[in-house]
Formats: sequence, C-alpha cells, structure tokens
Amino acid sequence: MTGFHGAMVSIEVVYLGELRTEALHGPSLSTIRTDAPLDNCGKGELFSPTDLVSAALGTCVLTILGIYAQKHGLNISGASASVEKEMTAVPVRRISRLTTKLKIPISSETPHREAIERAILSCPVHASLHPEMDKPIVFVWEP
Repeated sequence: MTGFHGAMVSIEVVYLGELRTEALHGPSLSTIRTDAPLDNCGKGELFSPTDLVSAALGTCVLTILGIYAQKHGLNISGASASVEKEMTAVPVRRISRLTTKLKIPISSETPHREAIERAILSCPVHASLHPEMDKPIVFVWEP
C-alpha cells in the first residue's frame, strides 16, 4: 500500500421514519439527525444529507485554518465560514455548487497569506468533492 491511510472511523446510521435518520459517531458517541428537505418530500426541520456536505466543507476549511494558525502562532479567533449550497436535478438530483466565503481575521498583507490559501484549498473535504462540482472559496481578509 502507498500513500497516507488514516484511522478508520465508523459511523452507524439508523432510519427513524418520516425521512429522518440518526448517525452515531463511533469514537465519540455523538449523534446527528437529518431530515429530508422541503423540496424533496421532507419537513426541512433538520440538516438534510446534502446540508451536511456543506457543513463538512465549512468546518473542514476552518479546521485547516486553525491547524495552520496553531502551528504558526496566529490568532484567528472569530474566523468564520459561510457555505451556500446550490442543487440541480440535471442529470440527477445533486449538489451543483458550494460557494464558501471564508472570513479570516488577519490582514491581507500577512506574509502567511499564500500559504494559508494553499492550505485551505487542500482541505480534505474540498479535495474529496466531485471534480465537476463548482466549489469556489472566497477569502475575505478582515483584521
């Protein structure tokens, strides 16, 4: 085998009825519930499965930013990510675009800017999304 192989994580998912599920994170035993969205037969009262993809991207870019900041002694308190999800039905129902607006509380003049942007663009979730999906990341530098 070649390449990096991280620890395996088990997620158990149970169907609760009425288009709802509950996922159990094996290592922590924390849970997440989902609901189908209003435009796909659900009540839209919880995250939908595709909403979780959006949340995964937003949390991943902030985590990568946090790792970089921690390694370089940077204060990024208040950093935030906003992810807008757009769906399509062509050729099948799927996410067509995830636009991430990442607010970084550091001056755009920082010597770390290029390295931070490169690190963010290598986020594992971003890298795992289908190459045909449009997934721009907009960097907003706000000291």
